[in-house]
Amino acid sequence: MKTCPRCDSSLDDEARYCVECGTPQTEDAADELNEFVQRQAQQVAAESEGGVDGDEDGGSGFVPTEELTDREQLWRRGCYVLGYGTIVVALTLVQNNPLSALPLILAGIAILPPIRRLTAEPLGSPLKREVMAGIYAVFALIGIALFVLLG
Repeated sequence: MKTCPRCDSSLDDEARYCVECGTPQTEDAADELNEFVQRQAQQVAAESEGGVDGDEDGGSGFVPTEELTDREQLWRRGCYVLGYGTIVVALTLVQNNPLSALPLILAGIAILPPIRRLTAEPLGSPLKREVMAGIYAVFALIGIALFVLLG
């Protein structure tokens, strides 16, 4: 009987892998495991590339930040700042003027980048950035108008 160098469990002399921790016990087993991991990584990479449809957000797929252009990264970051900033402002207005806060909260939510991906499935494709900015502007203007008129 031999022991596993990693977890010190008892193993048969001819065991290729440890039954407790799965560590390869021979060079052949280590090479086999390495090849399996390489094939799995290639399969996952191929599947993830197939989900991207060419839109800057990848449509309903996920595009890592490294693959976005500088302009797209700036747009996405700006949308997060604008969206969350609008929501924070709206939440400060809720006590004084709840009617004007609701459109501002909706405006903040509408501009957030994940909303584009969430709307992509029921609509068939993600909304364009300009449409999202337009929706934001409409809700923000309604919220500001209500705040001025009712405030």
